[in-house]
Amino acid sequence: MPRRPPTSRGKDLFADAPSEPKPAAAVHRANIDGGSRGNPGPAAYGVVIRDGRGEIVAKLKKYIGRTTNNVAEYYGLIAAMDYAQSHSIRALRIESDSELLVKQMRGQYKVKSEDLRPLFERAQKMSKALDSFRIEHVYREQNREADALANEALDETEGKVSGSATTKKTEAASSKAEPARSKAEAVSSKPEPRKIQARFRGGVLYLLEDVELPDGMVVDVSIHLRPKPV
Repeated sequence: MPRRPPTSRGKDLFADAPSEPKPAAAVHRANIDGGSRGNPGPAAYGVVIRDGRGEIVAKLKKYIGRTTNNVAEYYGLIAAMDYAQSHSIRALRIESDSELLVKQMRGQYKVKSEDLRPLFERAQKMSKALDSFRIEHVYREQNREADALANEALDETEGKVSGSATTKKTEAASSKAEPARSKAEAVSSKPEPRKIQARFRGGVLYLLEDVELPDGMVVDVSIHLRPKPV
């Protein structure tokens, strides 16, 4: 009896079966913020990154020198995407309280500033390298952690925060050892008001020297007009 050639029916049985879809990449969320004391002035950014379960996986902060708030915001955005790339994160959602940055990244605002354009172009290129990228505007209250990190970076640069736990304990002990001052003494030690020159340009009052003030501080401004030099 002649032998039949082997059939390929079994081999091709599942050839046309659809392949299983790849699982979607877990979306990481990054809250970013940038700040400048003086605008322009000493500037830093803060970034808080959470994984798909909402757990914090990274806190980033860095002093970037003297620049503006908007430049600092872009540095924070680039830092978040750089972290994503270096840790093989393929899906990233950015939350920022900077309406300007968000709308520029979405193409709703044009980038007119020469300082921002190279940062914008770099951020756009990095965002397109991700499988999924979204950027959303949030209110400042929802961005407190990133804002706090940016301020920590500025405080540490200005020497307000001690990096040594031992130093902190020593400072705490010495403060306890100081005798309690009377209310009159405390009032008399209140610093005198400072006079600082400022320049008004384009609807903004720019201080002509650095002043260390916490965010949200309300100050009194007395305006004395000076004639322009001839």
